Amino acid sequence: MGKKLAVTGNQAIAEAMRQINPDVCAAYPITPSTEVMQRFAAFVADGKVGTELVTVESEHSAMSACIGASAAGGRVMTATSSQGLALMWEMLHIASGMRLPVVMTLVNRALSAPINIHGDHSDGMGSRDCGWIQLYSENAQEAYDNLIQAIRIAEHESVRLPAMVCMDGFIISHSIESMEFLPDETVKEFIGEFKPTHPLLDVDNPVTYGPLVLPDYFIEFKRAQHEAMSHVKDVVLEVAKEFEKISGRSYGLFESYRLDDADIAIVILNSAAGTAKDVIDVFRDKGLKVGLLKPRLFRPFPYEEVAQALANVKVIGVLDRAESLGGFGPMFMEIASAMMTNGSNPLMVNKIYGLGGRDFMPEHAEAVINELKEIMDTGKVKVLKEYIGVRE
Repeated sequence: MGKKLAVTGNQAIAEAMRQINPDVCAAYPITPSTEVMQRFAAFVADGKVGTELVTVESEHSAMSACIGASAAGGRVMTATSSQGLALMWEMLHIASGMRLPVVMTLVNRALSAPINIHGDHSDGMGSRDCGWIQLYSENAQEAYDNLIQAIRIAEHESVRLPAMVCMDGFIISHSIESMEFLPDETVKEFIGEFKPTHPLLDVDNPVTYGPLVLPDYFIEFKRAQHEAMSHVKDVVLEVAKEFEKISGRSYGLFESYRLDDADIAIVILNSAAGTAKDVIDVFRDKGLKVGLLKPRLFRPFPYEEVAQALANVKVIGVLDRAESLGGFGPMFMEIASAMMTNGSNPLMVNKIYGLGGRDFMPEHAEAVINELKEIMDTGKVKVLKEYIGVRE
């Protein structure tokens, strides 16, 4: 196995990128993902990777360069956050529409205004319909593992779609934790050599990228993207099984924690899941059957599998670290859709928490669980959606 070190989440991502050794990396720095590219740039300067590092004038240009390099036939990576991702928005659709397996780390951060450099999921959730695969990570180990697996998932011949690996800004990106790096040769063998599909630089087989497509064929292109997305779940599980063989760490479409016999469930993403698990253990010791579901694959969303995992739960609290102004939180809408299409009818509430990096504390999880227990006992929901952890 590999070596264990105490590192930040950004260090872990940079190390994974060094081991992957992409052909091209184009990036523009933005907090809190800056350290990823800073450290990777040092690897490039020291000759530890063969990557062509393209320093550009904006995040829009970064994704444009990634698209060009990927279309040319290279394995391509980048990293960004918040307004950086927002500036890429136009190009995110281009990358997915062209079926280019660019892999990007998204260090989740709040979107302005007002300006805030701390972590919430506004950026990732805002880009959920851009045609990118999305994997979320609770800690640095998961982010490192997810990034390595994302290469295989995005480049799989039945997928060929871009992927982003998400982790919480500062909470994970800048916090130091103990984790295990795999040996370089193990990672190299696991991801294999990049096999380009219809590269522009294959001059003997000329192709066109980005053509004008009018109503006669546009919807067929989109259906093809949809079909590629429909293959992702199986590929994610297939890659996870192979990854477990080299790492000893198992992954699925989501993590279930003490959910098998649960009457009450919390659904929550990323770093806050760890806090919630500790509080769930306390309530379990008191005899309350409460569990947790932590999504890993958010796009494509595994509706059937999530609904099955939550099928016997009486009350569900969905916690969103992103706001959808004028509607329910993004995660809540996915969970509600999953339960409705499965024919289940649990009582559900939506809690908005942690915006702009506000800490998610054990007492917040405790308050949510107490409210869910009251709903279960009374059969009544008083407030469908509300903020928690807000100063009065």
